[in-house]
Amino acid sequence: MINEAKIKAVFNQFVTTSKFVNCKELVSGHINNTYLIETKEKPFYVLQQINHAVFKDVPNLTNNKVKVTAHLQKNSSYKSLEFVPAKSNKYYYKDSNGNYWNLMIFIDDSVTFEIVPTKEIAVEAGKIFGEFLNATANFDASNLVETIPDFHNMAFRYQQFDDALLNATEERKELAKNQIKRALDLKEEMLILQHLKSEGKLKTCVTHNDTKVSNALFTKQGKGLCVIDLDTVMPGIVHFDFGDAIRTICTTAKEDETDLTKVTFNLENYKGFTEGFLSEIKESISSFEASYLPLGAKAITFIMGLRMLTDFLNNDVYYKTSYPLHNLDRVKNQLKLIEEMEKVFEQMKMIVSQYLV
Repeated sequence: MINEAKIKAVFNQFVTTSKFVNCKELVSGHINNTYLIETKEKPFYVLQQINHAVFKDVPNLTNNKVKVTAHLQKNSSYKSLEFVPAKSNKYYYKDSNGNYWNLMIFIDDSVTFEIVPTKEIAVEAGKIFGEFLNATANFDASNLVETIPDFHNMAFRYQQFDDALLNATEERKELAKNQIKRALDLKEEMLILQHLKSEGKLKTCVTHNDTKVSNALFTKQGKGLCVIDLDTVMPGIVHFDFGDAIRTICTTAKEDETDLTKVTFNLENYKGFTEGFLSEIKESISSFEASYLPLGAKAITFIMGLRMLTDFLNNDVYYKTSYPLHNLDRVKNQLKLIEEMEKVFEQMKMIVSQYLV
């Protein structure tokens, strides 16, 4: 139930000239609470309550977003988010309960996708996420703070998993025994990218780190419009941005679909995304780095599954869940998607080579 009076009071802490009319919750993502603010005159706004249990340093998270969007406004051919300052002159507001909020201008006449309907949309998604990396290539990533330290650090995620295993109830370990075994079996392969990054063989740059397809806005005509949800923008490697996009663009089902026969890998969408992505970044990625992009898709799908499995073992303290076994169903879904990737993995590598030239 939305507390409209509270939302209005928070909105009024930001510098706008528009009068609040009403609000509605935008249901997307697992972490933050997000609201559309309708005002007497356009533009409308998006008000977001940032989960400070997940994001420990909201002031620097907000600074990251403001710095990157300012850079994108000068260097990107796409629209970029625009943040509104609070009356304190900061780009966030902290309420009396210690909750943090930021406000953005709502981008009108846009659509999002949870599942990609056509190869053409996959190509557009590849272009817009690739162009995001290209437009930020000359931005010094060291100027950004890690909003979630070790976010895509596979060794760290395995340590969290090991700790959860030690503390999990016998009931939860029994329910997840097959998924636990699979996670342990994949460990050596899943650590490859982490080792290459640590050795300096994969370069660090500004990355989005949450490139699920629903974090891109499209026009109603299906053209890329704007990359959104910049909470995890920080230093990283392109493989995980590529991989997370593939994870959502090439699946044939939502990530909590329980009928696993519906979870397959759409190779045509993979071709489309790879075509669009490499058309933007192929001049700045080496053939060695590019050869590991397919592993990035497998690894990021796995790391999401591993995090969900860890959360399940920890009694669901991180992700929003709608029913008791929700996280476990998500884990099964992600592991099934990895199995589907493994069936076409050689083709995935060949497609990268094809679009690299």
